[in-house]
Amino acid sequence: MQSWEDPIADARTGTSSANAPAVFIDSLALEKREQALGNSALGSRSAVVLECPQDLGGLREQSGDRERREGVTGLESIERGADRIQVDDKKIINCRADLNQLVPFKYEWAWQKYLDGCANHWMPQEINMTADIALWKNPEGLTEDERTIVKRNLGFFSTADSLVANNLVLALYRHITNPECRQYLLRQAFEEAVHTHAYQYCIESLGLDEGEVFNMYRELPAVAHKAEWALPYTNSLGDPDFKTGTLEDDQRLLRDLIAFYVVFEGIFFYVGFVQILSMGRRNKMTGVAEQFQYILRDESMHMNFGIDVINQIKLENPQLWTESFQQEIIMLVKQGVELESQYARDTMPRGILGLNAPMFEEYLKFIADRRYAQIGLPQQYSGVSNPFPWMSEILDLKKEKNFFETRVTEYQTGGALTW
Repeated sequence: MQSWEDPIADARTGTSSANAPAVFIDSLALEKREQALGNSALGSRSAVVLECPQDLGGLREQSGDRERREGVTGLESIERGADRIQVDDKKIINCRADLNQLVPFKYEWAWQKYLDGCANHWMPQEINMTADIALWKNPEGLTEDERTIVKRNLGFFSTADSLVANNLVLALYRHITNPECRQYLLRQAFEEAVHTHAYQYCIESLGLDEGEVFNMYRELPAVAHKAEWALPYTNSLGDPDFKTGTLEDDQRLLRDLIAFYVVFEGIFFYVGFVQILSMGRRNKMTGVAEQFQYILRDESMHMNFGIDVINQIKLENPQLWTESFQQEIIMLVKQGVELESQYARDTMPRGILGLNAPMFEEYLKFIADRRYAQIGLPQQYSGVSNPFPWMSEILDLKKEKNFFETRVTEYQTGGALTW
C-alpha cells in the first residue's frame, strides 16, 4: 500500500492520513447550502465534506435492463492510499484505473506513435514558398483549372483539420480511458493545429482572399458536403450527456471513431493529396506540395493510430462487432467513397495534370478496400487497382532530396536521430 504522509493533517487530527478516508470539498454543494441558509451564513462558511469513493470507477447506472459501466475521466478526486496501477488495470475504453499515471505502459504501440510524431516535428515557415508566389502571380503560370484545384483544396483542408481537432479535444479525448493513447491524441491535436497553420501560410503567401478560402466550406457544395457529413459524429461524442459503458453506447463510440479515422482522414483527404502532390511532381506549386507532403505523412500516422485504437477496442470488446454493426460500417465507408468521388468530379470536371474523375473513383475504391481490410471487414470492390502507384511511394518509402533545393521530408529532430 502506498503511503501518503501529510504531517499537517496528522498533527491536526492525531491520525495517519494513510489510513484516513480521502476527502474533497464539494464547492457546488457548499454554494447550494449557503443559498438555502441565506446570506447570514456567509460569515461562517463550513465545507461540505464528502468521502472519496474507494473505487474511482465505481459509478454504475441502471437503465432498464442495462447496466452501465463507464470509465473514469481523470478528473476524479484523489484516492489516498490506493494501490499502484498494474498493466492489467488498463483498458482503451471504460477503464476505471487512474488516468493521470502514464506508466506502466500497456499499449506500447501508442507510446511509440507519440514518439514518432515528436521526432517528425516540422513547422510551415521552414518551407520556401518563393517559387510558388512567382508562379501564382504570373498570369501565364497556371491554367484556370490548376488554380481552381489549389484554391478548392486549400478551402477544404483549411477547415477540415479544425473539424478534426474539434473532434479530438471536444469529443473523443474524454472517452478514451488510457493515458498513453491520450498522450498521442494530444500530439495529434497539436499537429492538426500545425496543418491549419500551414494552409493559412499558403493562403497568405499566395495573396488569396482569406475570407473566400476559409468560408468555402459554407459556400461551395463540393466542400460543404464532406464537412456536413462529419459534423454529426463530433456532435454525437461531444454530447455532454453521452457516456460509454453499454453495448449501444460503446458501438456509438466505435462508429464515430471509424467515421473520423477511416473515412474522414482515411478517404476524404486523398483526392486533394493526389491533386496537389501531382502538381508538385510537375514542378508546379512545389512549396504548397511540400507542405501537403508533410501533412500527408502526419495524417497517415493519425489514421494508423486510429485504426489501432479501433482494433484494440474490438479485441477487448468482441461483443460490439456484431454482424449488423459490420454491415452498418460497410455502408458508412461506401458513403465516404461516394462523397469523395463527387468532390473529384466537382474539382476537376475536365482532365488535368494527367488526372481525371474516373481515375479518382477507382483510386478511392482501391484505398477503401485497404481500409476495410485494416479493420477486419471484407473488401467490397473487386478488380480495382491503384492508378496512382507513385502515391504509395510517397507514403511507404523514404525519399532522398537535394538538401539545398528543399528539405528532406523524412527529417527528424536532433534528439531522435541515431548517431
